[in-house]
Amino acid sequence: MDIKEQFKETLNFINSKTNNFQPEIAIVLGSGLSVFCKNLEGISIKYSDIPHFGTSSVLGHKSELLFCEIENKKCAIMQGRFHYYEGNTIQICTYPIKILKMLGAENLIVTNASGGINSNFNIGDIMMITDHINLMGDNPLIGPNEEILGERFPDMSNIYTLELQQKAKQCAKKLNINLQEGVYLAVSGPSYETKAEIKAYKILGADAVGMSTAPETIVSNYLGMKTVAFSLITNMAAGISKNKLNHKEVLEIGQKAGGKLCNLVYEMIKVI
Repeated sequence: MDIKEQFKETLNFINSKTNNFQPEIAIVLGSGLSVFCKNLEGISIKYSDIPHFGTSSVLGHKSELLFCEIENKKCAIMQGRFHYYEGNTIQICTYPIKILKMLGAENLIVTNASGGINSNFNIGDIMMITDHINLMGDNPLIGPNEEILGERFPDMSNIYTLELQQKAKQCAKKLNINLQEGVYLAVSGPSYETKAEIKAYKILGADAVGMSTAPETIVSNYLGMKTVAFSLITNMAAGISKNKLNHKEVLEIGQKAGGKLCNLVYEMIKVI
């Protein structure tokens, strides 16, 4: 099926369920952070029901799209994302970002759970992503360019919007959150990184490592969306930590420390 027809089918289905709800802000919630939506009321649609949308099979991802109002701002919230390591193409992983933009969202807030590489970080810290290194071995813009969406060769020098970074700092200060800043390095996963890899990533200038986000923000930049992204440091990476890494621990830390990030995201919605 032609990609334009796919977009049309997806958009028509969502609009039929939401009465043409037009979000101003799109939010992607990472592992264990669906608690953000706990007390929100709105229209929720399962990913599996949306044509061409894809599904997530990862524990800690609810796989529902919630349309609601927060502080009088219309929001579309992805409760979980699609990962490259699940066997999805990189285009499937980023398809929802294109749909959210076409629904009306001009702003994007992305969150993830990641491993800390910077030895000055602690488990439970929040890192605002100032830039990223994409080592996933793929790029979501490969293939025929969708001229209706963006340029073939988008500039990447301001992928994380400076204006929103400044607002994030102000929000963190208001909430008394010690907001770390740094470079996020994206890998394909699903295996965690080796000690040698983490050593190499540190030399490259990475402060945290994870298995998502870069594809989504490459696409949001391509689409002209204002973007801000946060990593919840749920573990210290191999060689930094003496403990073995496991996803259960990531989810547990996400549930314990995620409230702080949820508060920051909520405050960001108010000022965007």
